[in-house]
Amino acid sequence: MIKAEKLTRKFGNFVAVNGIDLYIEKGKIFGFLGPNGAGKTTTIRMLTGSLRPTSGKVEILGLDMKTHELEIKRRIGVVPDEPRIYDHLRGYEYLEFIMDIYRQNTKEVKKRIEELSEAFGVDYLDKQISDMSHGMKQKLMVISVLMRKPEVIFLDEPTVGLDAKSAKILKELLRKYANQGVTIFLTTHILEIAEKMCDEIAIINKGEIIAQGDIETLKQGENKSLEDLFLELTAQEEDIKNIVDSL
Repeated sequence: MIKAEKLTRKFGNFVAVNGIDLYIEKGKIFGFLGPNGAGKTTTIRMLTGSLRPTSGKVEILGLDMKTHELEIKRRIGVVPDEPRIYDHLRGYEYLEFIMDIYRQNTKEVKKRIEELSEAFGVDYLDKQISDMSHGMKQKLMVISVLMRKPEVIFLDEPTVGLDAKSAKILKELLRKYANQGVTIFLTTHILEIAEKMCDEIAIINKGEIIAQGDIETLKQGENKSLEDLFLELTAQEEDIKNIVDSL
């Protein structure tokens, strides 16, 4: 469902993503982890067609991004790390706008909007988006994606700004969708979420994937938490010890 070969992105002389390979099967929840600036968001932007790779190949749903970009974008959903929504619209106007773009202005979609709004406690669709908090915008963005039931969903730090109940509902919904065959690609700084939710994890550091596999494979039989493993692989464990000792 998601395939990348030698995916590379350079900004001038800086290599943000350096020749990574990904292969993600249908119905899997795939966690993409890494420190700030490691290349996570750049990778998602290339996989979803909002940023052109410098080199390499992307296939989504078996389709080449270079030749089938519009069809791919019709069939996937993206929740970015920052909800970028038109501030001059009201909540319901934004959802209607999305429905019209994807040609899904149907009774079924409207019913899902009602169900998702109730689930996430969204009772402010008549409110101007410019007056909404980050968390309110995040919920609106999540609803605008889930209401379409896309075949592949990309989420960049999806729980940031969400209250505990909404975050829990989102996690349970993603697992339900994965069980129904939807493929989920998510980044998160909350390693507990990745450890509990993800079928497979890749860790990226300085633009390169340094580890990949399911949790047990990554741990290699050692009794370590994902947090400890992550800090060890990204060479941050010693830095933390030195910082704490110096304080």
